Amino acid sequence: MKILVINGPNINFLGIREKGIYGTENYESLVRSLEDKGRAEGHEVEVFQSNYEGGIIDRIQAAYSDGTEGIIINPGAFTHYSYAVRDALASVSMPKVEVHISNVHKREEFRHTSVTAPVCDGQVVGLGLKGYALAMDYLTGR
Repeated sequence: MKILVINGPNINFLGIREKGIYGTENYESLVRSLEDKGRAEGHEVEVFQSNYEGGIIDRIQAAYSDGTEGIIINPGAFTHYSYAVRDALASVSMPKVEVHISNVHKREEFRHTSVTAPVCDGQVVGLGLKGYALAMDYLTGR
């Protein structure tokens, strides 16, 4: 299975930003663990990160025709207000899982609403970086 993992703004700063919320593991180790898990299970995993809304939208649109069979997305702050990212996700028919490292429902009020979750098959929140692996397990039927 070809899986696309999309990370939004500031996710590339894992291990640097708000360690009490996001942990001390850096972004490179997240990417490596996702690629290793995919390879071990016989899946192709591409990890993409952008701090720009347009970059994320362009990558979702490219997934329509590049053979991507499932998307894992952590839209970062775009989760809460980007109808453009939401519409891009809605435009592609493959299964999609939204992931959040922290439990957004225990944080600031503005983080309680996701405009992107309603166009995803499911959502994993608050389980740290393990949430990505769980999302991959869902997509691959494990």
